[in-house]
Amino acid sequence: MGWDWEYAVESLPLLAEGMLVTLELTALGALLAYLLGLVLAVFRQVRVPVLSQLVYLFIEVVRSTPLLIQVFAFYYLVQPALGLTLSPFLTGVLALGVHYATYTSEVYRAGIEAIPKGQWEAATALSIPRGRVWTGIILPQAVPRVLPALGNYTISMFKETPLLLAIGVVDVLNSAKEAGAETFRVIEPYTLAGVFFLLVSYPASILVRKLERRVGTV
Repeated sequence: MGWDWEYAVESLPLLAEGMLVTLELTALGALLAYLLGLVLAVFRQVRVPVLSQLVYLFIEVVRSTPLLIQVFAFYYLVQPALGLTLSPFLTGVLALGVHYATYTSEVYRAGIEAIPKGQWEAATALSIPRGRVWTGIILPQAVPRVLPALGNYTISMFKETPLLLAIGVVDVLNSAKEAGAETFRVIEPYTLAGVFFLLVSYPASILVRKLERRVGTV
């Protein structure tokens, strides 16, 4: 079975629709991962009895299990148990966001711990409210330092969205699968799906490297 340019061109609109879904999943999942990861990191740093231990346990459990298993568990076990009927798309966003939040929380934690202890001590000596210390002193310094690492995790999330094929999310890879199932030609759609991933992930990785150099010079 050789390459058919005519069929490749015909499959582009369907793949483009799937790519849009992939980008939406990545953007929403990354936003959730950034916000939830920051919350988890702060909870661990404030060291509230029991809560900090529970957060640590949650992070370790999620980090130690495959994303695909978590997607299945949330869609087929947790949702029915809670009486929820979320769409595959929303389930995918939540699964990606929660999974990667456990990784971004460790990135944030590293950035927070890199802040000199003298700044904490100075804030305490000046009787600055704890909330103000976090929002006005610590986080504005810690977050910019970890942006490159967050960017790398976003690229990883983008490349893992095809796992949501397991619950029926029509991303670019699922679109390629559908196109191949209709015509029994898989070379063109799957190759083009790979090209779509490359066209997004490679420029993104270059941008992250530039960001790393910029942050490193601050």
